[in-house]
Amino acid sequence: MYAIVDIAGQQFKVEKDSKLYIHRLQAEEGTEVEFDKVLLIDNNGKVKVGKPTVKGAKVSGKVLSHLKGDKVKVFKKKRRKGYKVTNGHRQLFTQIQIEEIVS
Repeated sequence: MYAIVDIAGQQFKVEKDSKLYIHRLQAEEGTEVEFDKVLLIDNNGKVKVGKPTVKGAKVSGKVLSHLKGDKVKVFKKKRRKGYKVTNGHRQLFTQIQIEEIVS
C-alpha cells in the first residue's frame, strides 16, 4: 500500500515505515504530524484517485530530526567585465517516518 501526498507544496510517494526528507516543518522532534492532502492511494491494485484529494484519507508520521542539506555554491560571472559573485546555500530539512496510511 502506498499513497501520493502533498507535503509543503511537493508531492511524495510514501509507504508505511518509509523515511523521507521534506522541507523544514515547525514541529518538535518526536512529535506526531498528519498530512490530509492525499492525492492518490493504491491498496494492492485498488486505486483511489482524489478530485483533487481523497476524502477521509490521511497520512500520519513522526518527526525524527531536523538537519541541513549539503552546501550548494552559486557562482556568477560576466566575462571580460571583472564581475564575479559567489554565494552559498544550505537547505533546512526535516526527516520524518511514515507510521500509518488511513484510507
